[in-house]
Amino acid sequence: MNDLVNIREIESIQQLDNEFDLQKALLLDRKLRLLVKENPELKLIHDKLINLIQEYEQTHWKDSESIKEERFEEAEIAEILIEIEQKFITQRKEIIRKRLKSYDMNQTDLALLLGHNKSYMSELINGVTQFSMKDLVIIHRVLHIELSKLIPTYLHSETRERIKRTIEQLNKPKLTLRKKDLIIN
Repeated sequence: MNDLVNIREIESIQQLDNEFDLQKALLLDRKLRLLVKENPELKLIHDKLINLIQEYEQTHWKDSESIKEERFEEAEIAEILIEIEQKFITQRKEIIRKRLKSYDMNQTDLALLLGHNKSYMSELINGVTQFSMKDLVIIHRVLHIELSKLIPTYLHSETRERIKRTIEQLNKPKLTLRKKDLIIN
């Protein structure tokens, strides 16, 4: 699944690959249950997501006696990452809403500004679909919100480990990662 950028990409996904994908899918499932009521076109996507979750769980969590400790650790880390991601999305949503209010604007006005419809804007604000870089730059420029409040700068564990290995392989003494660069949040 590799870090969904757009909820509609679920249609092209064949399987969930790891515990992070599963946790992300479970979170999206909860959000989509609410959004399907206001946007019925999302029902097919939601159904596909449920199937992906069920297939992953059948494959990786069916036989509780054969589940290795690493799987539990991976699941725990994935839950922490999703929690951090959700905290960021919630904070970003509140910052955007407060700034909109200060300009006597609402979410529909922001949708018009970004060139989106109301239901898609709801998906963006609620973190079901990720903002494009263009959207975030517009929000930054027009609403004067710091980019660091709009764009998450943490790296997921797979990416952090890959970068760490690559830096070691490059063997460039001037290129180093500080410990804080590898921290989740």
